[in-house]
Amino acid sequence: MTDPIQLTLGPLLFHWAPDRIRDFYARIADEAPVDRVYLGEVVCGKRAPLIDAALADAADRLTEAGKTVVWSTLGLPALKRDRKAIAALTAEQEMLIEINDVSGLRGRTEPFVAGPLLNVYNEGAARELMTRGCVRLCANVELSLEAVSAIAAACPGLEIELFAFGRLPLALSGRCYHARHHGLHKDACQFICDRDPDGLALKTLDGRDFLAVNGVQTLSHGVQLVDAAPEALRAAGVTALRLSPHTADMVAVARAFRDRADGGIGGAELAARAVASGLPGALVGGYLRGEAGLQPVGMPS
Repeated sequence: MTDPIQLTLGPLLFHWAPDRIRDFYARIADEAPVDRVYLGEVVCGKRAPLIDAALADAADRLTEAGKTVVWSTLGLPALKRDRKAIAALTAEQEMLIEINDVSGLRGRTEPFVAGPLLNVYNEGAARELMTRGCVRLCANVELSLEAVSAIAAACPGLEIELFAFGRLPLALSGRCYHARHHGLHKDACQFICDRDPDGLALKTLDGRDFLAVNGVQTLSHGVQLVDAAPEALRAAGVTALRLSPHTADMVAVARAFRDRADGGIGGAELAARAVASGLPGALVGGYLRGEAGLQPVGMPS
């Protein structure tokens, strides 16, 4: 009997109020069929002190509910404070962590997860990380299923996690787009990104949906949905699917993915249930087919 595909909940990318964070993870702990939850500020180091206590409370609640908690590092350390925070987290050798910047490898001797913000695009890079203790790779979102399969085949023993749901994290910058949009300086941003709990949607000059921004982060406008058959995912070496937190009904999303991963529903029903949960953008899925990422789910270009 084959092992079931795991479901994980990725780190919260957006800036939510502490009470909202506590309520969100309490419901995940009690109702969502996810096996592992990643916690930590991965986008903007300035936001971390505001939510540290809420995330610590969430970790306790999730652990009590039987979920595995993994702490994630910042993806773009810009200040000495950021580097110290990463160093403090990676120094916790007894704890499995997710590394999102290569600086987190310094001094790390225990197993770790390579996050999707690392630039791991081929088998050679993945094998190098394995020599340093990597036990799981959350593949870069631009990779096709064929490319993911090649990495899995060349790296026996490496668990492969796929970013399966959510606005795609595309890039991080030293410039805060949210602050600039509101006429503020990055150092005095007033944490204005909290006004857009799923990111600030952008349009092209001719009015077409384009991207979304989240402080210093650029995301896709559309919402990634991996609707591939579970047999195809297993054949490609995928062992887990990652759902990225949004204001949508994430319990409903997780239940839909659980049913799909168990073979109980098809891709069309998964998409319909995801849309019904309340999404900030249209469903997309081109990257996994080796096409432009903004291509709609199930519709080749």
